[in-house]
Amino acid sequence: MTMPELGKYSRSYQQALTTHPDDATLNKSIALVYLKLKMYDKAAAAFAKAVEDNFDDSESYFYAACCLLNGKKAFLNNRQTIDQCTEYINAALMIEPKGIYHYFLAYIGYDYFARKHLRTSPTYLESLQAARSAGLSNHDIGQLYAILGVARPSSL
Repeated sequence: MTMPELGKYSRSYQQALTTHPDDATLNKSIALVYLKLKMYDKAAAAFAKAVEDNFDDSESYFYAACCLLNGKKAFLNNRQTIDQCTEYINAALMIEPKGIYHYFLAYIGYDYFARKHLRTSPTYLESLQAARSAGLSNHDIGQLYAILGVARPSSL
């Protein structure tokens, strides 16, 4: 979407939320617009509301985790943020074990834990294998890094 389209959708969703503040679909939709606009704090708040309204939606947990990194590499974030991301990704995996969720866990495992020489379980290699087993596609990988706003590490 172009920036004017994103602005139009944002205004439309905000207006609809004034009359339906607990609509999980509206909260998720506006959160996706905020994420696309790189307004990570607003996106995170909207995804948190979407999760609260529909805790069975794995995508909301996944995107909430993406927002927490604030467009920075996992390596540059603090441990508390990484732990919250991991918690959200694990919640998404409990609901629906998608390859991209395992891959995101592999990215965090590599870029934060392995690069800082910290041990974690599962290791990033185990998460990467789980992602491949779950049907990870190259398109999904490209989309993840586009959402995160970071370059793909050569090790992944």
